[in-house]
Amino acid sequence: MAARPHPLPERTEDLRESLRRDRAGLEASYLKKGNAAALLRSHSKLIDRYLRHIWQRLSMPADTALVAVGGYGRGELYPKSDIDLLILLSGDPDETLEQKLRELLGLLWDIGMEVGHSVRTVTQCLSEASDITVQTNLIEARLLCGANTLFEELRDAVKQALDPRAFFQAKLAEQQQRHARFAESDYNLEPNLKESPGGLRDLQIVTWIGRAAGLATRWSDLAQAGLITAAEARLIAHHDALLQTLRIRLHYLAKRREDRLLFDFQTPMAEQLGIEASANRRASEHLMQRYYRTRIFVRQFNTIVLQNLRDHLFRDTPPQHALNERFRVIGDLLDIRDEQLFEHTPSTIFELFLLLEQHQELSDLSARTLRALWRARQRIDSAFRRDPHNRELFMDIVRQPQGLTHALRRMNQYGILGRYLPAFGRISGQMQHDLFHVYTVDEHILMVVRNLRRFTLARHAHEVPLCSKLIAEFARPEVLYVAGLFHDIAKGRGGDHSQLGMKDARAFCKQHGMGSDDSDLVVWLVEHHLTLSATAQKQDLSDPDVIAHFAATIKNDRYLVALYLLTVADVRGTSPKVWNAWKAKLMEDLFRHTQRYLSHGKPIDLLSEVREQAATTLNLYALPADAYRMLWAQLEDSYFLDHEAQEIAWHTRQLAFKPNTSEPIVKARLSRVGEGLQVLVYCQDQRTLFARICDFFARMNFTIVEAKIHTTQHGYALNSFQIMEASPGNTAYRDIMHYIEFELAQRISAAAKVSPFSGGRVNRQLKHFPMRTEVGITPAQQNTHLLSLITGDSPGLLARIALIFDKHDIRLHRAKINTLGSRVEDVFWISGTMLDKSEPREILVHDLSDSR
Repeated sequence: MAARPHPLPERTEDLRESLRRDRAGLEASYLKKGNAAALLRSHSKLIDRYLRHIWQRLSMPADTALVAVGGYGRGELYPKSDIDLLILLSGDPDETLEQKLRELLGLLWDIGMEVGHSVRTVTQCLSEASDITVQTNLIEARLLCGANTLFEELRDAVKQALDPRAFFQAKLAEQQQRHARFAESDYNLEPNLKESPGGLRDLQIVTWIGRAAGLATRWSDLAQAGLITAAEARLIAHHDALLQTLRIRLHYLAKRREDRLLFDFQTPMAEQLGIEASANRRASEHLMQRYYRTRIFVRQFNTIVLQNLRDHLFRDTPPQHALNERFRVIGDLLDIRDEQLFEHTPSTIFELFLLLEQHQELSDLSARTLRALWRARQRIDSAFRRDPHNRELFMDIVRQPQGLTHALRRMNQYGILGRYLPAFGRISGQMQHDLFHVYTVDEHILMVVRNLRRFTLARHAHEVPLCSKLIAEFARPEVLYVAGLFHDIAKGRGGDHSQLGMKDARAFCKQHGMGSDDSDLVVWLVEHHLTLSATAQKQDLSDPDVIAHFAATIKNDRYLVALYLLTVADVRGTSPKVWNAWKAKLMEDLFRHTQRYLSHGKPIDLLSEVREQAATTLNLYALPADAYRMLWAQLEDSYFLDHEAQEIAWHTRQLAFKPNTSEPIVKARLSRVGEGLQVLVYCQDQRTLFARICDFFARMNFTIVEAKIHTTQHGYALNSFQIMEASPGNTAYRDIMHYIEFELAQRISAAAKVSPFSGGRVNRQLKHFPMRTEVGITPAQQNTHLLSLITGDSPGLLARIALIFDKHDIRLHRAKINTLGSRVEDVFWISGTMLDKSEPREILVHDLSDSR
């Protein structure tokens, strides 16, 4: 027997304390029992009780009413959500009533209720209901206390004014706008449980439209109306309960209204739910996979039921015609001619997606086709997967000249792709907190395939022109799409996902009758899909040995082209913020160097070639060889190998007549890669120079992506930097270049002590999912060592590293700075006596590990 509620006190401070205790009791009970629906109902009833008490205490006029609206109106009040109220009046308020209303609202805030309120007459409510949000609130209105006849008048008026068809169209448009707004990548990592696609709002819109149509307020009502089955009603109730649970716990953890599942709360929430880490994945990653899979199901459910509701409301008869003996077209929708088609002929599931590709005039599937497809997904079993006809149909889908991206995304959304490729099903909804992927593994894979397809479209040829040119000449591009499907399919299993993915790819190719040459290429691409990116961003591309070593892994030009295309598509598919013009240049440079190497069968004499090209360019500026002979005589061969001819010509034009200057020379220009700036620094060499330059750019919010450090034979530093804005958007480059040229030269001249910049905020993902710093030192060419550093990014990191080098008398020759989201993978070419001794090396590694 439930305990009788305690009497409520009269004094405001006592009421406030009473409400606080009652809410704390609800929280304790919920955390013990975990019943989300019961908590939402109990919280609503608790607030009902306090509001009725206060309404009576203030003796509110008999011709007014207090009405709950919105989520509170439907009896679902989350712990920290606003309490949405409508104070319904019979007419315009006089001064006495206005004073009463101010007293009421002030008291509600005084006792700790965060109220969202409106004060209106019935006429005003109907006028405001032209706003779809207001209209939605009103159809969920619930009388708390006051004039019942006035409330009934409002409810009747709202019902009479409601046009279910117009309401459906408005809510559908509202959902489409919301999905577009919350589809940004940031909401993948920290999703909004309420507003993101597949969130609570996608379920609420179904019940709103169902209520407007007079059909449903609960999932069981939809089942009774024949829109879903009883089993589907139970399944969606399960997913609804999970989203409610996450949002309730999020409110309690945040101690405020918070709907984004921020990094701050993912780990503690996983702990609350008893989710444990596994050998290869954090507890938070397991939690997020549950969420992502629920999100996928909710989107499926939302799509199917809205189609059914549309058919119920509009009952129109658009033109239709037979497509074949199994399918027909109704308007612009593909429809099955027999509701049991997928049950007795499962192979038609793949035929459906093939038809959607082949008939671009079709926009979607009919409601009954969606339902039949959803229910038939279990027919994709081992027998289905073994059927040669189904394998042939799947390859037909992959080989279609258009529509592949939409087909695969639909197959993933409806659970078909994961059923047909069980390995793909295992990574569905899987997120990894690696600081640069912002999509789940399945979404990333489909994004890579989408990028490959995008290369084939003329309207996107401006994005990566070389890729568009290469893929147009690439025979049987389905090889690339299959490699894209499998390149990350083994993520999260433990071990090298490239090696594990090879086995899956090899089995697929064999089962699907791909020729031996194409099968070998697919398997090789999966194995080596990280090789080109790692080489381009972490190796010295001016070193002929690097090119020769990379080329040794390439079988022929077709392999090179395929790897380049897959790599670009892969990097562009990790995050909108990772790809930039500098990465594009590095990868294109490696591609072209390797292509030349493969065509000649031996390294090219780059030194002679680049000097000749630079001299030719300088001749165009009427600069004779005598003018720069003195400068070039002071430069090592490594300088010419490290720079392109146009860079050497630019440097020479700035320095030819003052190679022995006593004042620092700083020059900046727009980068030839199409993004960012190139900066030349020339001065007498000095301690902490590199640290001072790094600190200067950090304070300007610029990121150094490459540094080429050279010391001339007469003791001058000739340093070249490629820099990019950390937050792109500033187009006033002329002013920025002037500022850099003047201010950086001043700071170099001052030679003041460097205090590395530590401003800015550390990325919250890095804060809550810290990564272990990895430092590696290996011998390189010409008495240098290659130092690799993998760590989390932080303000002033590069300046701190430079100071560590100075502290240990380490000379820096070159640096490649690779930032992937909040993760840095930097490479430095260094030299110094301590690098040949194990104990001093360990001290250096220790200092670098603590550099963050």
